[in-house]
Amino acid sequence: MPKRALISVSKKDGLVDFARFLVDKGVEILSTGGTYKLLKENSISVVEISAFTGFPEMLDGRVKTLHPKVHAGILNIRDNKNHRETMASHNLEDIDMVVVNLYPFEETISKENVSLDEAIENIDIGGPSMIRSAAKNFKFVTVVTDPEDYSRIINEINVKGGVSYDTRIDLARKAYSLTAFYDSMISNYFNKLLGVKFPEYATVSGRLKEIMRYGENPHQGSAFYVHPLIKEVSVSRSKQLQGKELSFNNIVDINSAFELLKEFDEPAVVIVKHNNPCGVAIGKELLEAYLLALECDPVSAFGGIVALNRTVDRSVAEEMKKLFLEVIIAPSFDNEATQILAEKKNLRLIETGEITKYRDPELDLKKVVGGFLLQDRDLHQLDDIRSLHVPTKRKPTDFEYKALDFAWKVVKHVKSNAIVYANDRQTIGIGAGQMSRVDSSKIAALKARKPINGLAMASDAFFPFRDSIDEAAERGIKAIIQPGGSIRDEEVIKACDEHDIAMVFTGIRHFKH
Repeated sequence: MPKRALISVSKKDGLVDFARFLVDKGVEILSTGGTYKLLKENSISVVEISAFTGFPEMLDGRVKTLHPKVHAGILNIRDNKNHRETMASHNLEDIDMVVVNLYPFEETISKENVSLDEAIENIDIGGPSMIRSAAKNFKFVTVVTDPEDYSRIINEINVKGGVSYDTRIDLARKAYSLTAFYDSMISNYFNKLLGVKFPEYATVSGRLKEIMRYGENPHQGSAFYVHPLIKEVSVSRSKQLQGKELSFNNIVDINSAFELLKEFDEPAVVIVKHNNPCGVAIGKELLEAYLLALECDPVSAFGGIVALNRTVDRSVAEEMKKLFLEVIIAPSFDNEATQILAEKKNLRLIETGEITKYRDPELDLKKVVGGFLLQDRDLHQLDDIRSLHVPTKRKPTDFEYKALDFAWKVVKHVKSNAIVYANDRQTIGIGAGQMSRVDSSKIAALKARKPINGLAMASDAFFPFRDSIDEAAERGIKAIIQPGGSIRDEEVIKACDEHDIAMVFTGIRHFKH
């Protein structure tokens, strides 16, 4: 049972009741600044930290708990004879509980146009120091960093008459996670401020959003974490309106669908299955886009993810209700659509809010055993497709330019090797993830439910041989968009000229592994 607690918090939720409970149990409370004022205003017995240390707060509050009497009180090992003798010789007293959460650095730098000075003043120094000291000495000290744990402490003291070892070590674990998370935000803030993309020590931080039922497979555990400070509209910042809890694979697929959706300004629909698009379309209205996207591969769409970039209304909801879907994600759902889709109780509805042009400059991370890779996100978009180099004798027609532009937006989001056949508003065939590019071409044709003749073809990387061109020509493809840059470009250009195919070089590759 603690005899003395030091309380200094920024988040004051539930604090008054917790402090009153401790005092009722005979615990002496030390406190600082705003916390001290709050407790006094609520008639809770409390000793100001300066009265305890005999040293006034100074430097505008920068120095108040950074004192030997505080840290010795926390850090001394209670069953160490030398420590006890030292404490006695210096007239030092034990501090058995530390209740601290940190200056709101995250909230501060999230504000628009925050100054460097303001950010720096919200970097907590004394708080992390006390937390780390208390966590290190968890055998004797209880460290509480989360208001959610107040009830846990109260219940344990009521039942057991004190705080158990198991609880103290668990709270220490949680405390170190908090300080690591806090320091990572500060580090990343300075890296961003100074334009350091790849620092000497890279930290990956996140706040737990949800424990998943399992990972990619039932034997794998999983959890969903959200990066702090991300402002971009995304699956991480979305809200679930209905349906059973999301799975690991749901979130991966939702992200793939939603990121492809961001390529389009027009009413657009993306259907994803197993992390690849199986239907993408734009239309004058959302219903038209949905029907066109579904037409591409209705078999694969069964049990898939549907992403839409406009408010879902009654007409679209009625059509989607006809098909078994796992998830629908959209900026919003009107009341009629919500009522219609509510009849499918397991269907997850995810609301994101309005999609904006803002893209966060965060880095893309890929995990490997023993480490990870960081890279820029692939956010490249074509400014003007008509300004690109056309190496073939025939130039694309107006229709072909539009179809090439549409196909290029899609192929960027298909697993490599990737081939997409499309008209100006709809994917017709998608070939994904094959070891050979010509095999992807064949699969895209195999998946097509409508004639490919006269359509456009997009390839995420250059053609190493002319075989894919010959395959496309046999199917009737009339225009191709690809990065170019192969040592056999001349061979590929010659093949296009032989088949009267127009080809555009982008100079940009879109591998997606």
